Amino acid sequence: MNESNSKQPSRTSSTDMAAARRPEAPPVFAVETLLSRGGEAVLLHANERYRLRITAKGKLILTK
Repeated sequence: MNESNSKQPSRTSSTDMAAARRPEAPPVFAVETLLSRGGEAVLLHANERYRLRITAKGKLILTK
């Protein structure tokens, strides 16, 4: 049997390894969807309410 014909264990490339360690991409939300009713939304985090709103100049503000 010729050594060049023998099966070699498959090797994982560093690119494949990096992809395996990479977490899933976070969800993406359009601000217009979140703020569709009146230009603000309430977000709940650790039983606390946060208000996300858009200013007259188009900036986002998050307040507790």
